[in-house]
Amino acid sequence: MHDPLTPAILFSQMEPPAGRSSDFHEWYETDHIPARMALPGFSGARRYRALQGSPDYLAIYELDTLDALTTDGYRALKTTPSAVTEEMLSIVNGFTRYTLRQIEDAGSRETGDYLSAVAFAVPDEHVAEFDEWYGGEHVPMLLEADDWLRVRRYRVVSGEGGPWTHFALHELRTLDVMESPERARARSGPLRERLADQPWFGRSGRWLYERISTHASPSRLASSIPGVTDVA
Repeated sequence: MHDPLTPAILFSQMEPPAGRSSDFHEWYETDHIPARMALPGFSGARRYRALQGSPDYLAIYELDTLDALTTDGYRALKTTPSAVTEEMLSIVNGFTRYTLRQIEDAGSRETGDYLSAVAFAVPDEHVAEFDEWYGGEHVPMLLEADDWLRVRRYRVVSGEGGPWTHFALHELRTLDVMESPERARARSGPLRERLADQPWFGRSGRWLYERISTHASPSRLASSIPGVTDVA
């Protein structure tokens, strides 16, 4: 069961085969994202290029709630994809897809040009201790850095491509903040030291991304324009 009021995201990584990069980007920007932005419950999307880690590209779809994935419109996209979607998904490499339910949103609401994504496979018996460290110690220490803008934490609802149970998305204004004294302190706190020797702790997934495009649903765009309250 999930809380119908809790925000969620779709998190999907992949990369095109050699020689198909232009086709890959055109597909995402003109087919895949617009089709989803037209659906109820899909409020925005962002695409990223990897600076560290692989696969090379990440797409994040912002969902008002997980119920956005149960609509007839979304089911139709999944069961009867466009021809170009069917082709692209048959040739991409490194495909992952995770449905993530938000459990924490800390910091400002500013979107950074860079994103640090971290994933953990936390055993059930360590979840409470992990949450105490990440939410109670690690995140507050990171946010002391001016350019560490926002941290959103998620629990995996369903996943394809890795063992992960928890994700954290860190919005960064600059890359330099990754070398900041605040981050160094956050990586050596007392609660962290209690977990550091656990085998699963050292097997985290880590990626550093640069944002390449941002999209909003038509209804979200309309609501941001003075005097416009609906879209026909």
